[in-house]
Amino acid sequence: METGKPVTITVEALVHSPVESVWKYWTGPEHITKWNTASDDWHTPYAENDLRAGGKFLSRMEAKDGSFGFDFGGVYDEVSMNERIAYTIGDGRKVKIDFVRQGNDTKIITVFEAEETNSVEMQQAGWQAIQDNFKKYVETAAEK
Repeated sequence: METGKPVTITVEALVHSPVESVWKYWTGPEHITKWNTASDDWHTPYAENDLRAGGKFLSRMEAKDGSFGFDFGGVYDEVSMNERIAYTIGDGRKVKIDFVRQGNDTKIITVFEAEETNSVEMQQAGWQAIQDNFKKYVETAAEK
């Protein structure tokens, strides 16, 4: 059994929207289903979110062609509104997301423990793509 400290990966995005809006879009299931994807051939048809310490979340992620899908879920360890979300994924890995107010912008910093199946580079690219997709979703919604 692995006894060393897990590898952590950090991804960041600067979203041109106030932290209150960013928080709403990040945490609302009706929004999660619109941005939670790493590529255009995937989607999140279902999301639920009980946003409180001890609350559970679940996002169903699927290839649009139906060839593959999985549930991504876990339990919240910490929720500080408009500031931080920390959770434990179903496989035991830890994730921490900080929302840093920078004037009318919000910097999102996500730090997560890597899993051992896929390369660190692949995991970083995937999580960064999701965060970039979130940025695009929020900034497009803010223009409307």
